[in-house]
Amino acid sequence: MVDRNLQNFHGRIGRIERIHNAGGGFEAEGALGMSYYKARHRPARRFGLLGPIALVLIAVLGIKAAVYASLGAELYEERIAALRAGTTADQVGAYVLQADPITVAIAERIRAFIY
Repeated sequence: MVDRNLQNFHGRIGRIERIHNAGGGFEAEGALGMSYYKARHRPARRFGLLGPIALVLIAVLGIKAAVYASLGAELYEERIAALRAGTTADQVGAYVLQADPITVAIAERIRAFIY
C-alpha cells in the first residue's frame, strides 16, 4: 500500500534540494546568511568586449616578440618579406606580424632570458 504522506514528504524534499542546488536557501531571521555576504560583496566589473580583445592583442604581441627574439631581426624580416609576396591572407598576416617598436622592446627582454 502506498503511503501518501511519505510521497508528499519526498516531493517536498526534492523541491528543497532543487532550490538549494539552484543557489536558493532558507535564512533564519537575524542570521548572517548569504544575503548578508552578497550585499557586502562588490559587484564584478564587466569589461564587455574590451577585455577579450585586449587579451588577444596581448597574446599576439607576446607571440610575435617570442618569435622575433628566437629568430633574430634579419631572419624575421626575411620571413615577413616572404609573406608580403604571398596571397592576400599572407599579406594581412605580414601586416599584423611586422616588427613594431613594442614587439622589439619585448623581444629584447625575452632575449635576455633565452641567451
